[in-house]
Amino acid sequence: MAESDKDDLIRLIDDEGGKSVEIPEKLPLLPVRDVVVYTDMVLPLYIGREKSLRAVEEAMKREQIIFLATQKDPMVEDPGPKDIYRVGTACRILRMLKLPDGHFKVLVHGLEKGRIKRYINKKSVYHVSIDVIPDSYDVKGNVETQALMRNVRENCEKILNLRGEYSSEIGMLLEEIESPGKLADLVSSNLKLKLEEAQGLLEIDEPIERLRAVNNYLAREVELSTVQAKIQSSVRDEISKNQRDYFLREQVRAIHKELGEQDERLAEINDFTQRIKKARMPKHALNEADKQLKRLEQMHPDSSEATIVRSYLDWLVDLPWSRATKDVIDIPKAKSVLDEKHYGLEKIKDRILEYLSVRKLNPKKKGQILCFVGPPGVGKTSLGQAIADAMNRKFFRMSLGGIRDEAEIRGHRRTYIGAMPGRIIQGLKQCESNNPVFMMDEIDKIGMDFRGDPSSALLEALDPEQNTDFSDHFLNLTFDLSKVLFILTANMTDTIPSALLDRMEVIQLPGYTEEEKSVIAEKYLVPRQLSDNGLKAGNLVFSRSAIEQIITDYTCEAGVRNLEREIGALCRKTARKLAEGEKGPYRITRGNLHTFLGPARFFPELDQDESQVGLATGLAWTQVGGEVLYVEVSLLEGKGELIITGQLGEIMQESARAALSYARAHRKELGIKKNVFEGMDIHIHVPAGAIPKDGPSAGIAMATALISALTKKPVDKAIAMTGEISLRGRVLPIGGLREKAIGALRFGIKNIIIPMKNKPELSEIPKNVKRKIAFTPVNTIDEVIEIAIGKNVLKAPAPAAPATAKKPARTS
Repeated sequence: MAESDKDDLIRLIDDEGGKSVEIPEKLPLLPVRDVVVYTDMVLPLYIGREKSLRAVEEAMKREQIIFLATQKDPMVEDPGPKDIYRVGTACRILRMLKLPDGHFKVLVHGLEKGRIKRYINKKSVYHVSIDVIPDSYDVKGNVETQALMRNVRENCEKILNLRGEYSSEIGMLLEEIESPGKLADLVSSNLKLKLEEAQGLLEIDEPIERLRAVNNYLAREVELSTVQAKIQSSVRDEISKNQRDYFLREQVRAIHKELGEQDERLAEINDFTQRIKKARMPKHALNEADKQLKRLEQMHPDSSEATIVRSYLDWLVDLPWSRATKDVIDIPKAKSVLDEKHYGLEKIKDRILEYLSVRKLNPKKKGQILCFVGPPGVGKTSLGQAIADAMNRKFFRMSLGGIRDEAEIRGHRRTYIGAMPGRIIQGLKQCESNNPVFMMDEIDKIGMDFRGDPSSALLEALDPEQNTDFSDHFLNLTFDLSKVLFILTANMTDTIPSALLDRMEVIQLPGYTEEEKSVIAEKYLVPRQLSDNGLKAGNLVFSRSAIEQIITDYTCEAGVRNLEREIGALCRKTARKLAEGEKGPYRITRGNLHTFLGPARFFPELDQDESQVGLATGLAWTQVGGEVLYVEVSLLEGKGELIITGQLGEIMQESARAALSYARAHRKELGIKKNVFEGMDIHIHVPAGAIPKDGPSAGIAMATALISALTKKPVDKAIAMTGEISLRGRVLPIGGLREKAIGALRFGIKNIIIPMKNKPELSEIPKNVKRKIAFTPVNTIDEVIEIAIGKNVLKAPAPAAPATAKKPARTS
């Protein structure tokens, strides 16, 4: 402050100290931000708003007195009456300096507190009418007031001492103030209060009450300042200790250097220290790492336990505790990546894109564990790789097939020789990221024995509610797996434990049709095999008819794995010819295909040349897709026994008994002689006896073949059927209709009988399959017999099931 400013301030106090200042009732208003002005408070202000500039000019033209009131919201640029507190302070402008940009810098001095009665002018500048709120200057006061003032002074001294800012001049200033209101205003102006708290103190009219409120804030500030001082003292002590330790270590290092010695043990400890710092471990892991490092310092370097500790520390510092790749989820790009690497599978792609969209909008959402279920060779594993590429994440794949030891998942205890962490922790270390896409293949082939149950160990890793604290036996620390995107694959869900299956979202991947396989071969398999075998596009050319013949005559699968293998065989044979000096190019056609691959291995047309008695065609779902299942029935002289062969499971045997019971119950309608069941043995056989078979969907095929044998009327060879049979002759729904339809198409079947309740699933069947196969939904076995054997089999309609019958419970 300039010398002239000091003279003005002294003259103001001398002239008006102890006397009330004449303050006009009407004053210009200056709204201020982020500060509350008290009486006797001197502070500089920077004025930049138009209305505020005019208010200062108005005040300078008159008595240089202006009314300062605080804005409720500092962010409001043009505050109205509702945005300004009504209680403020009338101030005198001690000095005004006009800046080059047109703004003002003023020095104001608080005179008296006032309350706005009304706004007189609101246009170019605010003028307000105020009521002055004077403090009562009771110098003596009572004992309670004196005690309160002494307490406030002592608290002020404590705070200033803790901050190192106390001086005797400040103490004398506090002692000289005898008015409670003045003391309260002085302390309030120097406390670090929130805007609302400071305004609240200003609005308390009673000086004693205001001083009590200030005392409460002081008590809080004393506690905060005490804790702050303790923290700063602790930090200073720690810094001093660290500096001392550093100095001593540097001396030891200098001594070794002068002696020409290289302390390998010290170098190892220093290396671990640096790596621990770089690892950015969570607190619990950092504490364990420091503890083990101190143990290593005290051990003999050649001891066996030192080797264990070194290995443990290596794992700790190499794990990606805080390292993660940044997700770049671009939905259009992800769609193009999926389309580029996979043909078809539109519903699966849509579900993956939905999953990625949710992750983009809510990255912190605990994701559902995806499980791709489908036959071999349909692209389950490559879908996981495509998801990783779309999200810009690392990809790791581990196979669970044949794992029987729980330690493969959780790791071994460090007490064992050769102990290592589990496969999950190993994968994270290999990826160097804590948020990779983690593919677990063959979850349905995991086993268990006396060494533990790996599927139970997986529960903790795959459950989003638990995997934030996954515990590995080797680490003996918790690791957060919540950022890992787990994707599992399986051929079937029957062998997956129910508790594990409950934590997954199962996405079915059905097999490909012949048309889809042909496109996949042309777009993906042929170019890849040509590249893998060192051939150029012009060296070997495949005709469309040749690819179709490979699909039908040389492979029989739901996926494309064997198809790629056959194409690879053709590429190898061509590569050999080129390597021997022969000149190309070579063209593979339907006519010369057999010269490369030999005679056809599969015959997709039906095995039976004509319709036969006691032979019906059923459909089955297997791990490799849909298959045709033939049911044969023969009648033999005997004692009425039922013989079942073909390695059928219990459910299929029960279906055979249900079919026989239905035939016996409806003997008259079917035109079957009574003594047939007593004098003849019935033999039901399903070929491919080395393969176990089970399931309820062959029920109507068994019933049709049995009734055909009993009535001696052939079953139409062009018709296949699938459905479960009940004792009342109802045809119950089945599963896997899409896979069965695709399998039937491979075998040249043109008509399929299905349960009526499976009719809605026809929308899931590919259009090209529905163009080539006619689907006939039925409700009863009578309709099946009428379609497959003929209308003249039934002499009278079988009694219908009661309309009020409840749907029977069944287990697939």
